[in-house]
Amino acid sequence: MLAEERLERIVELVNEHGSISAAELMERLDASESTIRRDLTRLAQAGRLVKVHGGATAARRTVVASDQTMREKHDIHLVEKTAIAAHAAKLVRPDDFVYIDAGSTTELLVEYITETAATYMTNSIAHAHALLAKGCRVLVPAGELKQVTEALVGEQTVATLERYHFTLGFFGTNGAAPDAGFTTPETGEALVKEMALRQTLRPYVLCDSSKFSVVSPVSFARFEDATVITEAIPSELSNFDNITVAATLPA
Repeated sequence: MLAEERLERIVELVNEHGSISAAELMERLDASESTIRRDLTRLAQAGRLVKVHGGATAARRTVVASDQTMREKHDIHLVEKTAIAAHAAKLVRPDDFVYIDAGSTTELLVEYITETAATYMTNSIAHAHALLAKGCRVLVPAGELKQVTEALVGEQTVATLERYHFTLGFFGTNGAAPDAGFTTPETGEALVKEMALRQTLRPYVLCDSSKFSVVSPVSFARFEDATVITEAIPSELSNFDNITVAATLPA
């Protein structure tokens, strides 16, 4: 089989199955491990698939360059986000120092939090008010209030977060993909997410399954840098061990 024919066949197999292992490609195409590894690297660089540990997944992605307001995002995938939020809230313990990112799924998380002995920091003014109403101790960083997402962002926010060390953190994302990592539309917010996640011992990204096919312009963490809490795992991501599935709540 010619090299170009083999490359086309690899793409066909990956798109057909969603994901495929290097061992299976070696068997189907009667090719050596080094050849398959080289082919996957070439195809990944061309954006035709996503190279992952032990194989490849399909590059089915939608690029979203702008963010929505909190009001616009609130009711989108509400059932899925509610299940994710309820699962995440159970992870908080009394001695935790918890960072909560701004976002619609983390907004639902705040609603489900019952642990008032923990200490919380958030860059969302709305989240801070909701936590305070529950009787929680709440810290907020300095910074500029972003109108669209109602989040504190900017150099002051990043500088503040660099001083803290969180035991637990919950982050929203606009997109999640093995090659692009976790992404968001705007650089200022990405820098805040990046710093907060870096300062967190146990980071979780709350991500409904619709976001696995989306990539936004700015990455704030690698896909393996956090545990993902979702309601369903696409077949092409079934080999990843950093994804937790939240049970759907009864209607």
